[in-house]
Amino acid sequence: MESKRIRAIGGRSGRPVGAALLLSSALLLLTGCGPSDGAAGATNAAGAPKGAVSGGQSVTAAPSAAVLDVQPSDGAKNVAPNGALKVSVAGGKLTQVSVAGPDGKPVAGAVAADGLTWVPSTGLAVGTAYKVNAQAVDAHGVASTTTSGFTTLTPTKTAGLVDNIDGGGTYGVGMIISVDFHQAVVNKAAALAAITVETSDNTPVKGHWFSNDSRLDLRPETYWKPGTKVTIHYRTKSAELSPGVYGNVDKDESFTIGRSKISTVDAATHQMSVAEGGTTKNVAITAGADDNPSWNGTMVVFEKDRMVHMNSATTTIKGAPYDVTEPHGLKISDTGSYVHGNPKAVEAAGHENISHGCIGLPDTEAGDDSSVAGKFWADSMIGDVVIVNHSVGKQVAWDNGLGGWNAPWSAW
Repeated sequence: MESKRIRAIGGRSGRPVGAALLLSSALLLLTGCGPSDGAAGATNAAGAPKGAVSGGQSVTAAPSAAVLDVQPSDGAKNVAPNGALKVSVAGGKLTQVSVAGPDGKPVAGAVAADGLTWVPSTGLAVGTAYKVNAQAVDAHGVASTTTSGFTTLTPTKTAGLVDNIDGGGTYGVGMIISVDFHQAVVNKAAALAAITVETSDNTPVKGHWFSNDSRLDLRPETYWKPGTKVTIHYRTKSAELSPGVYGNVDKDESFTIGRSKISTVDAATHQMSVAEGGTTKNVAITAGADDNPSWNGTMVVFEKDRMVHMNSATTTIKGAPYDVTEPHGLKISDTGSYVHGNPKAVEAAGHENISHGCIGLPDTEAGDDSSVAGKFWADSMIGDVVIVNHSVGKQVAWDNGLGGWNAPWSAW
């Protein structure tokens, strides 16, 4: 009987089918566990699998639709310190803006409520290089950033200014801050923005211009309250006071209001009522004679000297000239009015007006510190109020000394 030989079923190469199936399974296993970016199914920024191609091109993230703009342009020079800097965005919202000079201190500013612009809230320093960094996002949250730099101008002309305040001093309740620019100020709004007054009790303070706009006086509506701390903030170096002319002062200056002393003169009765510390006392005085009467109105002590040289050549008085030195002088007008010691007032006080316009108090020629004038002088300070009524003279001008209290608040 012929024996049967069993053959393995295979291809033309004779490879067994079982071996081919094993090899195919191994290849599938290698394909499924091949190298990856660390997470199965990872995608790129466009939403396609990382490394995927579309039409033979790699897929990249779309740029932000937010377009930033910084003015002045990058590298600009001689930039005005006010009004030139602005950061804006189209097609998005600002998220961050920082501007700083060489010291790294940030410039104060804020993004507008609509998120489209940023401007500084203060003037920039002159002659300074600034760096700007800005960021915005579009409607899809894609960020856009920009950086730039510019340099502000260096003024060729400056206006020096001085005031009548000694930092740390104490003044009476009638004190008026007076700032002298030594030249006319054309851009008064810029000057007012550069000189601000802060008070401890939030008392509002306003300014009024005198002397062809070269002098600025500042005061509250009514007399200061005793104990008030007042701080003047000067930031004039970045203020263009007139075309091409900038200020030269950046500083803070503080003073304190002392006790209240208000002296009211009745030139008709030759008496002065002195109100201080809740009490009132009367003092006999002599005022200006009818040919050289005292000014009527509210005046403020702005100079205090133990002895004062008085020369009629510096005034417009009528009658015989004089050149004398008087004791215990308290100046209350630019035109030469004082409250001072007067030896002739020993007899005239309380009876008649004999002076050239001053308010005279009994005293000796050399000045006796224990006299009526001496005691009044010792107890007085710059900023004390002196009011004259019932003189035959005219009303004192608002700019004669510190006469601003004669102006109604509505006109100040």
